[in-house]
Amino acid sequence: MSNPEFLAMEPEEFREQCAVRLLTQVEPASHLRAFVGLDGFVDQIVHAVDKRDDAESYQRLTTLSKLSERIAGAAGKSTNIELVNQRTKLGGNGPIMANALARLGIKVTYLGSLGYPNMHPVFNEFARRAEVHSIAEAGHTHALEFDDGKLMLTKSAHLSEITWPNIQARFGRDKFIYQFTSADLVAFVNWTMIPYMSDVWAALLQEFCPSSTTVRRKLFFDLADPEKRTPKDIVRALELIARFESYFDVNLGLNEKEAFEIGDALGLNTQKRSREGLFALAREIQKHLRVTTLIVHPVSYALAASQGALGVVDGPFVEKPLITTGAGDHFNAGFCLAKLLGFDNAASLLIGVAASGFYVRSGQSPSIDDLVSMLRNWPNE
Repeated sequence: MSNPEFLAMEPEEFREQCAVRLLTQVEPASHLRAFVGLDGFVDQIVHAVDKRDDAESYQRLTTLSKLSERIAGAAGKSTNIELVNQRTKLGGNGPIMANALARLGIKVTYLGSLGYPNMHPVFNEFARRAEVHSIAEAGHTHALEFDDGKLMLTKSAHLSEITWPNIQARFGRDKFIYQFTSADLVAFVNWTMIPYMSDVWAALLQEFCPSSTTVRRKLFFDLADPEKRTPKDIVRALELIARFESYFDVNLGLNEKEAFEIGDALGLNTQKRSREGLFALAREIQKHLRVTTLIVHPVSYALAASQGALGVVDGPFVEKPLITTGAGDHFNAGFCLAKLLGFDNAASLLIGVAASGFYVRSGQSPSIDDLVSMLRNWPNE
């Protein structure tokens, strides 16, 4: 395997170059339109208690491995694990990504499960920032965050109402078609949690894909942890995603775990679980699906494969993240913004990791000015 295409310039120079270019793109970004869907969750970010000192203070379980030991020790017995809510916020891959895109200045239309017939109040601020439509009740997530990862406990039964017939009845067929066929960016995320998402894609491919002679717009997919879905379901979804390439520049985003799961479903070699193994696997997935770009974002870096070429960019060092739930969605928003503005893969990856890094450090979605500041004040330790 050939080496990835690393940058010829120094990282500091590259970050400054991207910062300067971003500063010129605030006004162009404001003219871009994105159509994003189709999920929606109310997220409770929680800590698991290890020892409680008194009514006001406690020591938290800091790692997933410690939680797993606690659970394993209860086998054949029982145990109690106290959860303490840290914050309640809008959740779901779609709302988080769409909210981040809107914060970056893009005109966003969102369709998903945010409460029906009345929207849940947790989405009110998002609705002030974007044009928001809901056709189903929101799901609920307890996101247990640890220093070495997170555990997402979800209730998502209402997402089975996200169907093509309900989209047409509750949102409107013509309104959906207009957004799908005109937005600069269309993003469908959280396929795993939406049982009928593949059927929606199949209907769009059959009925409404734009002429292949029109300007190719950006289409972004994020499957979102497909481990619980069957290989047959995964392969069908991937085949549908690949078919959209005839009409759009298709970008498929994965985290490291998802990349190996997709590799397994496609029958590719996933034995080498290393950085170099991930490089090779990303190339193979992109070659197999023939999408424009295959993006993988592990915790500390990100890579993108296009036509056999591989770009790799390291992310900012964040020793103590304020929040991790939604980091990948912010990466996706930053990457998509850069692609819409004409940045190449390496620069788009850098904007993606800067957006994610800003979010996990501050708990807030960045503006373009915030991204520029992040690029110029890069945390290294």
